[in-house]
Amino acid sequence: MKLLSIFTAVCIIASLIASRQKTWMGIKKGLAMFLKLLPVLLIMLALVSIVLFLLPEETLVKYMGEESGITGWSIAALFGSVALIPGFIAYPLCGILVKSGVTYSIIAVFITTLMLTGFLTLPVEAKFFGWKVSLIRNLISLAAALLIGLIMGFFL
Repeated sequence: MKLLSIFTAVCIIASLIASRQKTWMGIKKGLAMFLKLLPVLLIMLALVSIVLFLLPEETLVKYMGEESGITGWSIAALFGSVALIPGFIAYPLCGILVKSGVTYSIIAVFITTLMLTGFLTLPVEAKFFGWKVSLIRNLISLAAALLIGLIMGFFL
């Protein structure tokens, strides 16, 4: 974290030297974007925390832990495929899940299906690309997510 902070400070200083006006404009714009996203982020993290508080850790580990096997992958793929969660909320959520005992391979399946598949948004996608292309793309993405989970499980 220190290295990232130092790198950021150096980049800001270099940007200030290059163009003070553009740098301040960029900082203001970035801060405005952050403040716009902050309420959504806090609400999602609060909801996730409440659910994780109400859901016993043993249950979470049973269904998504190391011993869950294909059940854990299926649950992760299902939730990832139907969830409409933006990445900036999904990554902290996955950090919480890892601390609760969910394996990295299951997290990989969840994140990958979340980013690559969209079965709830399939009708909208089909309007642009057609049903055949949309279904094939989503099924290939689902298969890729499972393959990525398998690879992650092999290495971690």
